Amino acid sequence: MAEDNSYESMLCVKPEVHVYKIPPRASNRGYRAADWKLDEPAWSGRLKISAKGKIAYIKLEDKNTGELFAQAPVEQYPGCVVESVTDSSRYFVIRIEDGNGRHAFIGLGFADRGDSFDFNVALQDHFKWVKQEGELAKQEASESTAPKLDLSFKEGQTIKISIGQNIKKKEAGAKPRPTGVGLLPPPPGAKVGGVIPPPVGEQTVSAVPTNSASLLDFGSPSPAAPPSSDVWGDFTSAGSKYVFLNMSPVFMAVLTIHLVHLSHLSSFNMICF
Repeated sequence: MAEDNSYESMLCVKPEVHVYKIPPRASNRGYRAADWKLDEPAWSGRLKISAKGKIAYIKLEDKNTGELFAQAPVEQYPGCVVESVTDSSRYFVIRIEDGNGRHAFIGLGFADRGDSFDFNVALQDHFKWVKQEGELAKQEASESTAPKLDLSFKEGQTIKISIGQNIKKKEAGAKPRPTGVGLLPPPPGAKVGGVIPPPVGEQTVSAVPTNSASLLDFGSPSPAAPPSSDVWGDFTSAGSKYVFLNMSPVFMAVLTIHLVHLSHLSSFNMICF
């Protein structure tokens, strides 16, 4: 992937930073900000971090005129160009260059801890992007060198697609869904259309018909007529057209169910008293 080195992007701007002269490093443990004269900075101004291609540039400028004081090109972070001190998160040691091959190490400090955090994150994000771009370029290079899979049709090669037949097969294989609501079967042992038999021991009691004339006679009471010994006499004398029954309601209900079931109800007229 070709890089446009003429394009420069701005990563971070901080309006106030301080520069310190630092003594030579006494040991390999790192720099300590406590060894600097923190109350007497050598220079104060504005900091900018810009990126041009893969390289980031830390620029120290005058906050009023914008004149460049020093510049530190960073090709890797963390690295030797930007180092953190061991006793504070607000101070760093950077290596500046003058463009003629000479370089020097200076101390860089931020008044606010949030500014130092932004400075650190801006450099980390830039070089994370550089790493991703490098991995993407390697992947593209490996794909370009790998043999490509030829999926083109050879001369005389054909392909057949049966779209309509597949649709017809699917429609034929589809099972219709039942739309009606089925009735539950009767419980086992139940008889369809069965009639409940009359209770055992139930006997019909025929009451003695009362005489309407005796009810209206306020004279001497006449002796009651003895009951007839022929229980079915009235039934046979009334004929098949009218039947006079005077029986219990339970027997009447059972008899009515039998008559409806045999479909002979139309030939009888029942009068119950």
